[in-house]
Amino acid sequence: MLNENVSLEHNTMIKKTKAAILYETNSELVIENLDLAAPGPKEVFVQMGAAGVCHSDVHVISGQAQQLMPCVLGHEGAGRVTSIGDEVSRVSIGDHVILSWLPYCENCYQCIRGKTHLCKAFQMPVGNGTLLDGSCRFSNTQGPVRQLGSLGCWSENVVVSEECCVPINRSIPFEIAALLGCAVTTGVGAVLNRAKVQKGETVVVIGAGGVGLSVVMAAKLQGASQIICIDKNSGMRNLAIELGATDFLVASQDADISKKLIELTDVGADHVFEAVGKRELQSAAINYCCSGGTVTFVGLDSEDATINLETTAITRSEKTISGSIYGSACTHRDFASYGEKFLKGELPIDLMVNRRYQLNEINIAINDMLEGKPGRGVIVFDH
Repeated sequence: MLNENVSLEHNTMIKKTKAAILYETNSELVIENLDLAAPGPKEVFVQMGAAGVCHSDVHVISGQAQQLMPCVLGHEGAGRVTSIGDEVSRVSIGDHVILSWLPYCENCYQCIRGKTHLCKAFQMPVGNGTLLDGSCRFSNTQGPVRQLGSLGCWSENVVVSEECCVPINRSIPFEIAALLGCAVTTGVGAVLNRAKVQKGETVVVIGAGGVGLSVVMAAKLQGASQIICIDKNSGMRNLAIELGATDFLVASQDADISKKLIELTDVGADHVFEAVGKRELQSAAINYCCSGGTVTFVGLDSEDATINLETTAITRSEKTISGSIYGSACTHRDFASYGEKFLKGELPIDLMVNRRYQLNEINIAINDMLEGKPGRGVIVFDH
């Protein structure tokens, strides 16, 4: 349940900051100057370098995902630390950081066993769009303004809790680092951490958005023998192939996808990744999987989404169905690891970034994504 009570604390003003704000669902974002308060003792002031444009933000705009408003959107970003609170120990001024919408406590049952991505300690403030102490740093003349995922990356500057900051190699461009903050880690981690794809295995990827293409990159990195990407948009083909797909099927044209997959693989895929978040595609993913294979749900549908399972068939075929949130990642380990793989040329994330926008073009960026333009768009901040 969302908490509508919010306070504005540490209100020593540092500067005005331009941000993209959502005031109501199914409306365009509004660009305006907000007041940004100084960081508290355990908080960090970040000058944003780049921020991704992700479908999860659109889910908030459409109302599919609940969010109290007004709210600065953007949950996929990176920047430079310019100020820190007195008790901050994880980052220093001048550090380049990726912002994480899934901070963890290090002390709970899940954290202790190494599954920091399942930590629920900060679920309430992150969901409410506040900092981890329940307060806001953005405000306007009408009062506090929330920040999506405790971040609010579609702003020139942000103040975030230090648990949300992950230092990275300064050689990684901000537009690459931004995508590591969500889409790339979600897709790559699903392959490496959750499904653990092995060399020579066959992989099917449903969806050629940022997450699906990241699955493709990681499957190639792991040495998959076949990587079959499926999307309804034929315009995604060239980029999917460039990133490592061996085959591309157009869902709207290849009516019998199951038959096509049998022709390509003989028995179905060892691994199927559903990277869209639609129940009908999740059901299809199970059918695309071979006996003894694994289906990994990566995309998120609505909270009440359900599918029907033929449980006897699943038992007899020994199929495994699993989910993966945020790439099953430990962000302080995996952001750095995937960044290094980019620098080594093992994850060609730069091929995905083919549209760049200024913050005042945010509504254009969103429309371009909804129109199905291939690749990823990023907001680039010039300071």
